[in-house]
Amino acid sequence: MNASPSHRPHPAEWTETQSLLPSAERDLPAGRHQFHKEQMMARIHEDLRTTSRTSTASSRTSAASPVAPVKRSNPFLRRAILLPAAAFALAGAVVGGLALTGGGADDGKAALATGPALTTRIGAADPKGAPQLLERISLAAADTSAPTPRKGQYIYIASKVADSYVKSDGGKSEAVSNELHSRQVWNSLDGRDGWLIEAGETSDKGITLKSDVPFSGAYNALAGLPTDPDALLQRIYRASDANRDPEVPRDQAAFVAIGDLLFESYPPAEVGAALYKAAAKIPGVVSVDDAVDATGRHGVAIARQNDTDGERTEWIFDKKTLRFLGERIVVVKATAGDPLKVGTVTHTSAITERAVVDAAKQVPGQVS
Repeated sequence: MNASPSHRPHPAEWTETQSLLPSAERDLPAGRHQFHKEQMMARIHEDLRTTSRTSTASSRTSAASPVAPVKRSNPFLRRAILLPAAAFALAGAVVGGLALTGGGADDGKAALATGPALTTRIGAADPKGAPQLLERISLAAADTSAPTPRKGQYIYIASKVADSYVKSDGGKSEAVSNELHSRQVWNSLDGRDGWLIEAGETSDKGITLKSDVPFSGAYNALAGLPTDPDALLQRIYRASDANRDPEVPRDQAAFVAIGDLLFESYPPAEVGAALYKAAAKIPGVVSVDDAVDATGRHGVAIARQNDTDGERTEWIFDKKTLRFLGERIVVVKATAGDPLKVGTVTHTSAITERAVVDAAKQVPGQVS
């Protein structure tokens, strides 16, 4: 299956739980509300995140405490972005709709090591190359022999992820990163049940992801989407216009939403193909000649830059097979006084396995 991407979040930029955001001493720069929302949701649910990323245009440091990295692949956020049920409406607040139990977020959880901020060479962007590359990716996604999931089965996604962020200590700020670590997610076909194991974020046993509402990347929800790219993109824009953070550009929100619909999911081939064709219709989407996923695999990328925060979201594909490899978010535009300099990789991921299994917590090849 070539169709794929988190939170990026890893990260879509919506505000359905904006009222839950912590207060900040300074105004937030455009596009940062989403990161705080992810953090707050995690603090509410088992304290999976410990601090919030509060920042200004000149500093992405917290106003109150050291800043933990923000995952674009945050499971709480992704389960509430776009619900393509009958009306393809966005969910409301997640509080009370997602049960996180079992294993305990802090029970046996080991802290991740930190190091210097992740950096990379920024690949050259080609606005004219995106339509042709996305057409090829779409064809590759449609030409798949992946098995069709059966009722009662789960979608299993294994990945490697890491983030760079700003750490504040005693009034001094520095750009750091957490170590590359493993993440495993299981989701039922209806998106109401699942399991998460992530190093540094859950115990070795993991936590359950039960929800009153299905998340947008669930197989059944994706299967119900239109396969006409124009109709699909219209739905995405409608949902975005009704609920996105007004500081996030409309086209950027749509691009990120498509990435969220593809991340840690297993869309039917025709839907995956349609999502790539829809992405080709978004203004500002470019191809990138070289990008590297979290495990060091080089590929070509489809990307879009958010001019309000200077970051570029890149979907990385194998140069020969066009199989999805991973996603990364790179700082491409300097902001005065910002510790995260041009070339900093604020988020990186690499999908290492994608499969259909018979039960949550079962890995491919294991007898249920």
